Amino acid sequence: MELDSNEISEPLATTPADHSPGLADSVGPASEGAASDAEKPAPIITMEIKDISVYYGGFRAVKDVSLRIQEHAITALIGPSGCGKSTLLRSFNRMNDLISTARVEGQVIFNGQDIYADNVDPVEVRRQIGMVFQKPNPFPKSIYANVSWGAKINGYKGNMDDLVEQSLTQAALWKEVKDKLNESGYSLSGGQQQRLCIARALAIKPDLILMDEPTSALDPVATLRIEDLIQDLKSQYTICIVTHNMQQAARASDFTAFLNMDHDRAGQLIEFGETANLFTKPENEVTEQYITGRFG
Repeated sequence: MELDSNEISEPLATTPADHSPGLADSVGPASEGAASDAEKPAPIITMEIKDISVYYGGFRAVKDVSLRIQEHAITALIGPSGCGKSTLLRSFNRMNDLISTARVEGQVIFNGQDIYADNVDPVEVRRQIGMVFQKPNPFPKSIYANVSWGAKINGYKGNMDDLVEQSLTQAALWKEVKDKLNESGYSLSGGQQQRLCIARALAIKPDLILMDEPTSALDPVATLRIEDLIQDLKSQYTICIVTHNMQQAARASDFTAFLNMDHDRAGQLIEFGETANLFTKPENEVTEQYITGRFG
């Protein structure tokens, strides 16, 4: 059974040690020559990935990936099957720690702290960085208990009824389930189950939400519903999504990272930038070949 990351949010727990230089206030490069009294503030970076490589035993699945995830934006990871998208995503909240043969090199700086530092508790990391998986995985509990479970086991002291309603409302599910909260989560359709899992993640108030192909098992109508929901959520959360669907990446994301396998079968970052630019005028020829369907 996979460890669920949906727990109540609180600061990363560390043992007494010097913290890494803060990146909570880090910004992207300022535009040159922009001299205006109404100049926009530079974007805040929620997470910075620095030279991340992920190994399974002796095999390197991802190598030397560096990118920045901007606050209140949707970042999509795209690329052909086997290029390490999901492996990379799982390194963002230390889910790879649950695989005995996996190890990670490099840094993932989140809220000013390298989450792979020796003094950081991975459970605390997952309380601040929630995850929604490819296949809906509600607990064998009631709809209410699915949403309240993470908060309850972490000692939530507020009004649980309000928290459940708020989380289900944010997940665009409240109106559909408000009269059957005591029914099993399994009684819901596939799309509703995935929104229930999103509500479960939201209930612990994470700063960042990771989504690993959250619509791949859903029909087109349910897929568009989830995409609309993700757009609504980005005003309050930072979101990173893995998708095989390039049309979805183009529709639903603000930034896109394209990964591809190198000659040694390790996934590497080919190009990263604003989604509109990457899909209309990619800088790398391999990116253009992929998005135009010549391989993948």
